[in-house]
Amino acid sequence: MDNVINPLMAARFLGVFDSDAAKKGITLSLGFDFREYVTITKATQTKGPTYPNFRPDRSPIQLGNGFWVKGVDRNNETALLQAVRLYNLNTSFAEHLRSLRAFYENVSLHASSRDTCTCLAPSAESMTGKVAYHGDLWVRRDFRGKGIPKIMAGIVFGVSYSLWDPDFVCALVPRWLLDKGVVEQYEYLHYERGGAILHLFEEGILDDDWIIWITREELRSRIERHETAE
Repeated sequence: MDNVINPLMAARFLGVFDSDAAKKGITLSLGFDFREYVTITKATQTKGPTYPNFRPDRSPIQLGNGFWVKGVDRNNETALLQAVRLYNLNTSFAEHLRSLRAFYENVSLHASSRDTCTCLAPSAESMTGKVAYHGDLWVRRDFRGKGIPKIMAGIVFGVSYSLWDPDFVCALVPRWLLDKGVVEQYEYLHYERGGAILHLFEEGILDDDWIIWITREELRSRIERHETAE
């Protein structure tokens, strides 16, 4: 029974964060069609380009292996976006990044000869199995500083648990987000430097990100603790 997901527990967990968003004037919705997601992100003027690992033209996501979250304000205008995809890995997440397969389904077709990804984080070498990758985060400026990251993370954790019961949930973030305390707001429990030193030249992407993550046991514990507290 220890490996059985409790759907009612997950539903109650998600309901709290959905309600918290509503109190801040945001209505959340969940989507699974990443073509639709890219259409939304392109129409969101102040959001940067969506990374190739969430774009079907570079890295298709089969139905059930990814989801995205959209929040709209009282005028039905987009206020927040984020996306999550599942990597079913026989190798490590570190190697998945270094090989560029995390970003391109067909590396030889889509990657530039100058594209590179270096992963130096020791813990990424032991991340394998079902790895839920959380990325493409955007919050509209007028909603920043209002506790939105905690709501966004709660939705990601609850849905990921419900769909996949992943071995890890992780993200790649710049150091300045760590310095601002955003990681603590998202309630990830671990972080290491050297998650991804990424150069995707034709995409115009040059990053030096840390990796942040929680384990399956920590994810389950968070959801169970939340129910006990309630």
